[in-house]
Amino acid sequence: MSQHSCSLSYLTKLVKPFLLFSLLSLLAGNVLAKELAYVTNEKDNSISVVDLDDFSVIKEIPVGDRPRGFIFNHDQSLAYICASDIDRIQILDMTSDQIIGELPSGEDPETIALHPNGTTIYTANEDDALLTVIDIPSQQVITQIDVGVEPEGLAVSPDGTKMIVTSETTNMVHWIDTKTNQNYANSLVGARPRAAMFTRDNKELWVTSEIGGQLTVFNVEDQSVKHEITFKIRGIHSDRVQPVGIVLMKSKPLAFIALGPSNHVAVVNTDTMEIEKYLLVGRRVWQLAFNEDESMLLTTNGISGDISVIDTNQLKTIKSVKVGRYPWGIAVKQTD
Repeated sequence: MSQHSCSLSYLTKLVKPFLLFSLLSLLAGNVLAKELAYVTNEKDNSISVVDLDDFSVIKEIPVGDRPRGFIFNHDQSLAYICASDIDRIQILDMTSDQIIGELPSGEDPETIALHPNGTTIYTANEDDALLTVIDIPSQQVITQIDVGVEPEGLAVSPDGTKMIVTSETTNMVHWIDTKTNQNYANSLVGARPRAAMFTRDNKELWVTSEIGGQLTVFNVEDQSVKHEITFKIRGIHSDRVQPVGIVLMKSKPLAFIALGPSNHVAVVNTDTMEIEKYLLVGRRVWQLAFNEDESMLLTTNGISGDISVIDTNQLKTIKSVKVGRYPWGIAVKQTD
C-alpha cells in the first residue's frame, strides 16, 4: 500500500469519530434546546403545554379557577399563576407540574409582575383599585397601594427601581418607587390603558390604550410623552382595533402589539416609530411571548381558543395551535 493510501486510511479513521461526535453533540443540543409554551385557559381552569418542535399539545395541567396572568421565576423552576376567581396566586412546580403553594393576592388578581430581586411579586386588584405587593419567601403581603379605578397593566423597570400600574377607568399610568412603595407621579393616557413595558435600557415606557386605539411611549426620566401611535387597519372599524399586549425584541428594533378583536398584531419599528406591518392572527388576540431566540412570536387568541405562531424573520403567521377555551396568558420555557 502506498504512503498516500495509508495517509487517507488514517485520516478516515480520525474523521469518522469526529463526525459522529459532532452529530451526537448536535442532537444533544437540539434536545437541550427543546421549548415548551405554557398557556392559561380562562374557561377550562387549566394550562395547555405546547411542544414548539411540532406544535402539539402534550399535556393539560389543572389549576385554580379562571387562570390568567402567568410568569416564571428567574430560573424557570417555578411559575406563578393568577387564579382570579379564588383570589390567589398559585405556585406551580415546573418539574412535577403540581401546585405546591399559594400567595395571598387580594381580590381578583389578573396580572402579575416579578421584581428583579426574585423575591417580590406584584399583582393588580381590579375590583379594589389596589396594587398588592407580596413577599414570596414569607408568603405575606408587604403592602397594598391605592391606585386608579380598575388597575390592570403592570411593569417593573429592569433596574428594579420603578413599578408601573395602569388603571383602565381612570385612564392613568401610576409611577411607583419600589423602595418606598409610594406613588410619585401619574400620567394621563388614552382610554382604557392595558399593558405596560419598559425598554431594556430603563429609558422608555410603552403603554397601550385599548379603547383609545393607541400606543404611548413615555420618557421615564421625567414622565413626558415621546411618541403616540394610533393603529388603523384598512377594512376594520376603529372600534375593533384595541391595543393590549406588548413585547419588544432584544435582537431587532421591532415591537409587536396585540390588537384585540381586530385579530391582528401590529409590527412597529422602534427606531423610526413607524408601523411596518399588520399580521393576521386568531380571534381576539390578547397576550404575546417570544421563544428564546426570538425566531417565533406566540399569541393567545381568546375567542378562537388557539395560539398563533409568527415567524419573526419573515413577519408572517405560519401556524395555529388549538388549546383550551379562552387562552389568556403565555410564557415559554426551555427544558432538558
